[in-house]
Amino acid sequence: MVQKAKILLVDDRPENLLALEAILSALDQTLVRASSGEEALKALLTDDFAVILLDVQMPGMDGFETAAHIKRRERTRDIPIIFLTAINHGPHHTFRGYAAGAVDYISKPFDPWVLRAKVSVFVELYMKNCQLREQATLLRLQLESGRAAADESAKEPAGLLAELSARLAAVEEQAEALSKQLDESADAAAIATAAHLERKLTGLRRALDALEPGTGNGAA
Repeated sequence: MVQKAKILLVDDRPENLLALEAILSALDQTLVRASSGEEALKALLTDDFAVILLDVQMPGMDGFETAAHIKRRERTRDIPIIFLTAINHGPHHTFRGYAAGAVDYISKPFDPWVLRAKVSVFVELYMKNCQLREQATLLRLQLESGRAAADESAKEPAGLLAELSARLAAVEEQAEALSKQLDESADAAAIATAAHLERKLTGLRRALDALEPGTGNGAA
């Protein structure tokens, strides 16, 4: 069973966090609060998140600084960041947000339906990526079991194991590529990118299914 995705909400104002929780509760995911950039970075040390909603204007470490720290860390650099701001200083201010690593930039007051739709795209991509990685892990275990069984019975199904190894490597490579693409789905392109990744995931699932025992391709 796939666990719920975690969404990090970062804002120094409790009423804003409450509003975000009300909007995103319909997604039925785990919402984690952080009232400062420092608190957000601490949460990111221990948990994995599908997406981060980050307020720009915060006392102390603002959203831009927080995003810079997130993108510098190996563990967190690929997590999508959606900036939320109550002010708009024009194109330069927006560009600074994207330069800091944001995949989207939304001005308050925002449309709840739009925000929820944007967040749901990244949650869905995150969940499917997790499923893909779990399937790859199962395939790896299957491969290891197959090798152990071959050694035990003094048989050498080298062709089958070589094919399984090659396909597993290809799946893992594409899973890594999918993870990288999460950080490249910027602004309005996020929705279109999701459709493209859905087609890619379908192809990967078929490749994985072909390796399952008894399906024919992997056992041929």
